[in-house]
Amino acid sequence: MNSVFTTGEKQDIAAILNSKDERAAFQRKLLSDYPDQAILAIKLNVPGPIKNNSALLKLFDRGFTRLVTELQCHFTTVELVAKWQKSTGNEAFLIVNGDPTMVKKWAVDFEDHDRIGRLFDVDVFGNGNPIAISRSDFNFPARRCFICGRPAKVCARSRRHSVTTLQTFIQQQFDKEFSTNNEVNDANAK
Repeated sequence: MNSVFTTGEKQDIAAILNSKDERAAFQRKLLSDYPDQAILAIKLNVPGPIKNNSALLKLFDRGFTRLVTELQCHFTTVELVAKWQKSTGNEAFLIVNGDPTMVKKWAVDFEDHDRIGRLFDVDVFGNGNPIAISRSDFNFPARRCFICGRPAKVCARSRRHSVTTLQTFIQQQFDKEFSTNNEVNDANAK
């Protein structure tokens, strides 16, 4: 199969930081515009300089669709406010009519238990607070590393695993998700 990381525009730290600033400003605007809603900021965790291409968009869209479907089973309003397809990565923003702490619990469940949810970062904001609700607020364990199971932040900060190792894991998840058998099974499930 084709590699997920063979195409795409390489991003430098300045572009990534600029995108982070744009995301933070947009989140603040959403908190102001929707003070009584939970705000979700959704993106993929993509190691290395390639942050977006057709394969990563396909992966993002598949996981995003499953997350929205799950949220719609539990909350009356789940509305897409924006979806960005930038060279620095795919992102989406939702408003959900529900208690932000309950929304966060469902987001954690997606990140921990969906077969590609581990590749996603779903930040939940609410009650006008510009700081995302943390897993530690619920005594949930920290996110685990894809490779070794240690706390992901510890591995990321120490650069314990090479970009190639992390990309290989993502490639394997992509291949499992979009194998012919999974595509047929997903079509039959609808």
